[in-house]
Amino acid sequence: MKAVLGLEDGTSVVGDGFGVEGTCSGELVFTTQMTGYMEALTDPSYAGQVLMFTYPLIGNYGVDRQNFESSKVHPQGCVAREIARVPAARPSVAEYFEENGLLGISGVDTRSLTIKTRTVGTLKASLIVGSDDGDEAVRRARAAPPIGDVDLIGSVSCPEPYRIAGSGKRIAVIDLGVKRHILESLGRRGADIHVFPHTAAPDEVMAAKPDALFVGNGPGDPRRATHAIRCVRDLAGEVPIIGICMGIQVTALALGAETYKMKFGHRGANQPVRYRDGSISITTQNHGFAVDEETLPEGCTVSYRNVNDGTIEGFENSDLNITCVQFHPEAHGGPRDTEMRFFDRIYREIP
Repeated sequence: MKAVLGLEDGTSVVGDGFGVEGTCSGELVFTTQMTGYMEALTDPSYAGQVLMFTYPLIGNYGVDRQNFESSKVHPQGCVAREIARVPAARPSVAEYFEENGLLGISGVDTRSLTIKTRTVGTLKASLIVGSDDGDEAVRRARAAPPIGDVDLIGSVSCPEPYRIAGSGKRIAVIDLGVKRHILESLGRRGADIHVFPHTAAPDEVMAAKPDALFVGNGPGDPRRATHAIRCVRDLAGEVPIIGICMGIQVTALALGAETYKMKFGHRGANQPVRYRDGSISITTQNHGFAVDEETLPEGCTVSYRNVNDGTIEGFENSDLNITCVQFHPEAHGGPRDTEMRFFDRIYREIP
């Protein structure tokens, strides 16, 4: 089965399709992780995007459902150099894609596509499985809306509030697409977790009498998380606020700071960050937007910084009891350099 990937700059590449025939469009983004491919594919933060793996072989250990970050695959499509056809365990990635109506392409030069993305920035793309019509793929890519114009958070947030009971501190979670292992990291510390849809109003959250408010990861432009921004703005200073990934961006916006779209973002499991004490940790990340450091209000201090490009990877505000990081400290699939440091600290410091 043929497949073709078209980019908005006119580039098209033909490869081997896997999954089912169909068409999808979205930003083409790359992740550098070598393992944890199913964790990436089931990460709700990839909604609205076409996910490309830079590691040349994907699927060698099959589909490990126990490590899913959510109940399904969220990227619009998958791009890989090679998909393992005879994995260590079944089903294979190709079989899983076919069984679940998903779209993928393999047999393409992911290295050249990654270099292009790093050079010119993230491009809109369209994947057609069951065709090799490059012109049509390019046309569809150009017609796709920018990711900032698409409301993706509503498609991955929970429809109704729910609780994960625990005997410890009560934490209200605004679900923008929160990963399962973030909730499990909180749960392992005994947290009584109350999860709310992204539309939850401040009074709804406070009705649960939380000891802290947690805002996690999610897809797309953080400025579209208008309800969560309002919630953080209204509750800042009332309860401790903790943010991960999109949570740091939402919190910054709530405080009056600004965010911006990065050239190609940080996605992978090998991003080095430097803590304010000088120590360096290797982290998992998945984001295409970042906080503009120059716009952070008085009282906010940068706690982590990306070693490669100097972007903000964390900030705190002691007066408002706010702690946020851009990376994923739970890092299921690895590395877990910051899991204990981050979650032990935030849980311990919740009054």
